[in-house]
Amino acid sequence: MTVQTGKLAYMTEPGKLELREFPVPEPGPGALVMRTTRANVCGSELHIWNGKHPVKRSGGIGHEMTGVVAALGEGTDRDNAGAPLAVGDRIAVVYFQACERCFHCVRGEWNLCDNAYEHYAKQPTEWPHFHTSFATHYYATPRQHVYRVPDRVPDSVAAAANCALSQVMYGIDQAGFGPGQTILIQGAGGLGLYATAVAATRGIRTIVVDGVPARLEQARRFGADHTLDISAMPDADERRSWVHDLTEQHGPDGMIEVTGVPAAFAEGLSLIRRGGTYLVMGNLSPGSVVDYDPGLATRRALRVLHVDRYAPFYLKQALDFLAEEGGRFPFEGLVDAEFPLERIVDALDASARREVTRASIVMS
Repeated sequence: MTVQTGKLAYMTEPGKLELREFPVPEPGPGALVMRTTRANVCGSELHIWNGKHPVKRSGGIGHEMTGVVAALGEGTDRDNAGAPLAVGDRIAVVYFQACERCFHCVRGEWNLCDNAYEHYAKQPTEWPHFHTSFATHYYATPRQHVYRVPDRVPDSVAAAANCALSQVMYGIDQAGFGPGQTILIQGAGGLGLYATAVAATRGIRTIVVDGVPARLEQARRFGADHTLDISAMPDADERRSWVHDLTEQHGPDGMIEVTGVPAAFAEGLSLIRRGGTYLVMGNLSPGSVVDYDPGLATRRALRVLHVDRYAPFYLKQALDFLAEEGGRFPFEGLVDAEFPLERIVDALDASARREVTRASIVMS
């Protein structure tokens, strides 16, 4: 019997990558194998590619993805929302798992699962080989949430649901931002644009800050009420004055940091209003530090909230959001460059140079 094989991107060390071929596994009970159709380059991949990830130095990479069911394991006949599953169905997979047994899971903190990356952290040489999204196939374990993709959500839009959109929806809910408030979003990359769209649907006024004019133009298309180009206003005091003029001299009610730039965090503490909530999601690289005055946060009675990952059922909410709001926002425009798997290095390098907003790997 001929064994089917698939390809995956194997990072031998940061900045070096090669394509390798492995046999496509048969799924075990409760698991499934997905044939990947799209996988996006997220900021997390760039951290890994540039050697700035806390632990990952080699192996497969990629986590934003969508595809179709290639094979179902015994007992796998429905997704995690109860919808029937069959070979050929379009699906999205939560890229991490919730083991439901660790210290955090038993307390309902599924986003903090101690074993979240048990599958993702394996080397491609370990069965079932296909642990990451820059590959022709993906093996979803029984502990990962899987949801069918609504018919009216194209693959180019669905691929980002399991990271950027789910993350910001969860973070905004945790921060409690709501109608009538004004929030400032630091960064107009994928997460920032999704956050802008979600805020717009909830009656939240937004100020979006970035240093790339093309990104700010996109932010306006995603519902931003005001945008600020820091390349045109490099002085921090001037930016603070501009933001406070927009907010009756109080500052925004909340802020979302999705830049990954430590200096942005320090500046944010001086921009937000007294008693405001600062949601920090972009800064995650170890060793990246910045001086700031912790007393400022105390005197301003700020709530600083750091959010890592999301509760896995938020992927279903994200897919439903895309289905409902697809006609309102240009979600398909978020992917502005497509590459075949054979050109994965070009996709990573172009993304790192900010030549593209979101690169998508399209599997043949």
